Amino acid sequence: MTQAIDKEQKVIDEFKKLSPEKQQEVLNFIEFLQFKAQKQDVQHKEEKEPISAYEAAKEFAGCVDGGPGDLATNKKYLEGFGWK
Repeated sequence: MTQAIDKEQKVIDEFKKLSPEKQQEVLNFIEFLQFKAQKQDVQHKEEKEPISAYEAAKEFAGCVDGGPGDLATNKKYLEGFGWK
């Protein structure tokens, strides 16, 4: 545990010695590493768990107001699809 604290303190000390421009570069690099790790986590999750079409689009479920109802309940719309 103390090694982690020592590393953290060393990073802070070295960061403070940098110019504001270099500090921004360090912050940009940290954000890049976080993005890269997050992207890898998503890829690993996708490889492990296939998702349904509903899961992929559930954020859009119910976002449209109005429009036609369920066409499957109206036999007129089902003509020619094997329904009588």
